[in-house]
Amino acid sequence: MDLVIRDARLIDGSGSPSYRADVRIRDGRIAAIRREGDPALSGARTLDAHGLALSPGFIDMHAHSDLALLRDPDHCAKAAQGVTLEVLGQDGLSYAPVDDATLAEVRTAITGWNGDGSDIDFDWRTVGEYLDRLDRGIAVNAAYLIPQGTVRMYAVGWDDRPATDAELARMKQLVADGMEQGAVGLSSGLTYTPGMYADNAELTELCRVVARFDGYYCPHHRSYGAGALEAYEEMVSLTRAAGCALHLAHATMNFGVNKGRAPELLALLDDALDAGADISLDTYPYTPGCTTLAAMLPSWANEGGPDAVLARLHDDATAERIRHHLEETGSDGCHGVPIEWDTIEISGVSGAGLAGYVGRTVAESATVRGEAPWATARRLLIEDRLGPTILQHVGHEENVRRIMRHRVHTGGSDGILQGDKPHPRAYGTFPHYLGRYARELGILSLEETVAHLTGRPAARLRLPDRGLVREGYRADLVLFDPDTVAAGSTFDTPRTLPVGIPHVLIDGRFVIEDGVRTDVLAGRSVRRGTARPPRA
Repeated sequence: MDLVIRDARLIDGSGSPSYRADVRIRDGRIAAIRREGDPALSGARTLDAHGLALSPGFIDMHAHSDLALLRDPDHCAKAAQGVTLEVLGQDGLSYAPVDDATLAEVRTAITGWNGDGSDIDFDWRTVGEYLDRLDRGIAVNAAYLIPQGTVRMYAVGWDDRPATDAELARMKQLVADGMEQGAVGLSSGLTYTPGMYADNAELTELCRVVARFDGYYCPHHRSYGAGALEAYEEMVSLTRAAGCALHLAHATMNFGVNKGRAPELLALLDDALDAGADISLDTYPYTPGCTTLAAMLPSWANEGGPDAVLARLHDDATAERIRHHLEETGSDGCHGVPIEWDTIEISGVSGAGLAGYVGRTVAESATVRGEAPWATARRLLIEDRLGPTILQHVGHEENVRRIMRHRVHTGGSDGILQGDKPHPRAYGTFPHYLGRYARELGILSLEETVAHLTGRPAARLRLPDRGLVREGYRADLVLFDPDTVAAGSTFDTPRTLPVGIPHVLIDGRFVIEDGVRTDVLAGRSVRRGTARPPRA
């Protein structure tokens, strides 16, 4: 395509002031940029962008579209937001590398995130094979993090114990293989089993492997509640010892114990950055979190995998012990904070007969049923075979606003697309940043906001030709109306598409044109540095 976009307000992704310009796109790249007053550009086709901003495509640094990209060619949840690249393999649990047994286990473990995969042909086992599968054509581009929990499941199993020397060697080799095949780094879910069973020595060894390939470590760390600051410090210290870059996943401070404590987190990060640490983070612009109901359980209850969990839930004595940890002492799965059932809203279930739970808190459903909240939660976990997803209403707006201003902040939706009532962040994160937090609240300027969503994440991913509007860069671009762009999704109507984003291009091809999804599948895997060899 030879296209000239005329008279756009160009926001280039660097944070610099915007300016009016024409942009020429040819062969999937930005061929020329002419500022207002320069000689005009010509092309086979022109697009009048008067009144619109032109920016790099948005990069979702924390996505759970690992199977959605394969099952849903439209993928409007992200494409309509202007997302042109997603980072998959998050929170230590995904579908490569695996063997047959591990694949079966991980499919069950994260059914709530991605569905059970019964509609997917799992014709891959390695990271490289999964990326090859994406290269057959997907709606938006995708990069991949090696999931440490899956790696541990593969090499060690579900036991809560230190890895043997042979098992650690096997995990290091799996990580090295995945990095060689194009992964951009390693993720962990350190409140999810079995990844949380790894001690810091084990994680440090894996991070040393990642560092050899110039990748980064992306932990969902050990607590976002009680002990959150200590958990952040643990990850900073661990990665500095390993010489590995750190990207903090959905970096926030939740639960009552952390209300107003974002400045303490930011001071911790500033001290580390000033001392030379390589750190970035992502957040979503909402207060509730989203995960699975089973994730709330204490780690000992998850040992042995999904079948073992269900067996414990069926046993009355063991179920009472689980309740005690959840409600009285604070489960490590619930970040060390005693669970408040009136903050746990069921957002999705797998079983059709359980739809009545969706949209209600566990406390509300328990009242309707005339039973204790734990009895309702236990029943739901058993009947839906650990499938329910939840919204957890434990965040604080002042923390959200403080953290999004930070110099190393990037945007990530953490969007789970499953369930009858998913979190609106899955469909609204990026226009919500632009409309609510930039235009309406002025928390960041529009230019700063775009930089957080484009140039900064591209720099973290070490992408030499994405994230900025520059001559020679890939034409992954978004045209949006700064005066009207907004998330359409709400907690009541979470799958409503955004407004004010009429055009989205990937490799110079329209994925969204005049507000309508085209049939173009321009997305491909984005591999680490074109799979550069490791450092000696």
